Amino acid sequence: MTMSDDDILAPHRSRSGSRSRPGGEARGPIIDQDGHEIRPETLDQGFREFAFEFGRDNSFAGNPFGNLTREQRIARIEAIAKLLDVAFILPGTNIRYGIDGLIGLIPVIGDIITTAISLWLVREARALGAPWYITARMLGNVAVDGVVGLVPFAGDAFDVMFRANMRNVRLLRRWLDKQPRI
Repeated sequence: MTMSDDDILAPHRSRSGSRSRPGGEARGPIIDQDGHEIRPETLDQGFREFAFEFGRDNSFAGNPFGNLTREQRIARIEAIAKLLDVAFILPGTNIRYGIDGLIGLIPVIGDIITTAISLWLVREARALGAPWYITARMLGNVAVDGVVGLVPFAGDAFDVMFRANMRNVRLLRRWLDKQPRI
């Protein structure tokens, strides 16, 4: 069943036949899941416990997305790379795998998600000041991992063995170790 242009552009009618109010404002009392009426002035108070107060200093403890120190940024990159590539051990073997191999089992979507996370790690390396040639090699690793990972099952096995994110962290770490300490 298709809708005509008039149905799309005209305001919706309720089942009783009356038109809905412009702006989507509802009339009548607000009812909770138990069927009790809630006064509108008490709505704000119920959600105060879920409020986030990031503070002004944007410290790592108060805001994980704020300004991080160089060491915190490196530690975050390494932790995410380990989670993606070597977080778990296959029981009875010495084979390590991460959530990259698990999420990659979802056809196409899983590989897109893990490639996006890997690209974010490359962006973080660039934010640390990694030069273009390091970034290009990192992007090459992500591209190989993403393209081969699209092949069902064989690509997932390749993901487990290739470990693009750990390779990228090693590239970044080697470059950082050569840099003078500030």
